[in-house]
Amino acid sequence: MTVSKKRPKRRPGALLGLGLDNDDGHKRITTGDQFAILGGSAETHERMTETVVKTFEELKQRGKQLDEVRPVELADIIKKSAPR
Repeated sequence: MTVSKKRPKRRPGALLGLGLDNDDGHKRITTGDQFAILGGSAETHERMTETVVKTFEELKQRGKQLDEVRPVELADIIKKSAPR
């Protein structure tokens, strides 16, 4: 009897941004193929959206998909992508 050592199928990675500083009653939700941003004040939600867009642009420049980068590399990309 042979045991198959097939690799499990990779699931595509996804990013989740969660803003907790909303006090104006608006429900903000922005989604994409590999991300979801929920909540936050207008400013926070905008900053998170900008960060995610720039993160995916950087990944594309590097020729990588989200599920192909190590967590440490992703953290560096996100820090670089965050508006100051």
